[in-house]
Amino acid sequence: MFCLPILFHVSRPIRWDSDHVTIMNDDTLDLAHEVVRCDALSRVHIGLDYFDASINRIGAYVIGSRATQKCFLQALLEPLALLRKYEAEGRFFERLALLEECKSLPWNAVWDYFCLTNDVPVGEDYIADIEAYEKNVTSKRQ
Repeated sequence: MFCLPILFHVSRPIRWDSDHVTIMNDDTLDLAHEVVRCDALSRVHIGLDYFDASINRIGAYVIGSRATQKCFLQALLEPLALLRKYEAEGRFFERLALLEECKSLPWNAVWDYFCLTNDVPVGEDYIADIEAYEKNVTSKRQ
């Protein structure tokens, strides 16, 4: 409560025993937008909940991480300076129109490029990597 950074624990509370994996939903997207719009990226630390008793934990971790990164990417691609200008000038129609247009920006192409340039699987290709890891590493644990 008295530390400078803001600490978030991001989860998806569906049921008491399972389904905590963070996904790309309105709640996570709204959180990302709020952090970016408040220029708080350097003050916020986010911890993701990845426990789900019914699925692979590595897979759950990857799903949550990728979903959260995608939400922040969408927030970072928002034309914030122009939105702030419209807000300051009382041009609320223009602000709302631009916010609506932002919903269909090709952010996924930027995400795919990010993955490609960082040698990270694109799209659902990570599923095979996790299955291989589960077969070759985690299945041998006792």
